[in-house]
Amino acid sequence: MRKLSPAIWALVLSCLVPELVLSGADWGLWGTTRWRDFAYGHGGFWPGLLAGWQPNYPGQAWAMFLTYGVLHGGPVHFAVNMVSLVSLGEGVEERLGPWGFLRLYALSVLGGGLGYGALVTGTVPMVGASGALFGLAGALIFWGWSDRKAMSEPLWPVLRALLWLIGLNVVLYLVTGGRLAWETHLGGFLAGVLVAWWEERREAPPP
Repeated sequence: MRKLSPAIWALVLSCLVPELVLSGADWGLWGTTRWRDFAYGHGGFWPGLLAGWQPNYPGQAWAMFLTYGVLHGGPVHFAVNMVSLVSLGEGVEERLGPWGFLRLYALSVLGGGLGYGALVTGTVPMVGASGALFGLAGALIFWGWSDRKAMSEPLWPVLRALLWLIGLNVVLYLVTGGRLAWETHLGGFLAGVLVAWWEERREAPPP
């Protein structure tokens, strides 16, 4: 079994605990089936809160930019995202260290919320860690491009990875009947690229 770092474990647990509680309520083990609706209502990302909706508690319109990232649409949604977190997170953490990895992850969650809030005009709420995951992917793609360019190596593998991500979004959009928060993916991806660029520039030796 792969040994996960404390930083990755912390992120997995931050998503696992809410999903266990809500899934247990869905299955009648405790609470009521209304717990998930309550969690989405208080922790999901609601575009209407940016357009004057009455919040459920003070500061919800700001808190949702982070809280949406620990909620998921069910066990399958959670599992897919956590597998992606483990596979992408190790490479980012190796590059930035645990605190740099957590910082990039958090800023990608924020970027995903900004993308959704800026581009969505409807009232459908959004949950899930995919904004952060696309941020991790964006960082890895940026570093791959930067490293290959510096060593004069072909850039096609990086472009292929980028095209794969775009194709994945198109397929998921069609499979889900348009119920894909691609705006969150785009916002998280761009945030990850920007943070990776900044980290590389900050750590570069002076000329």
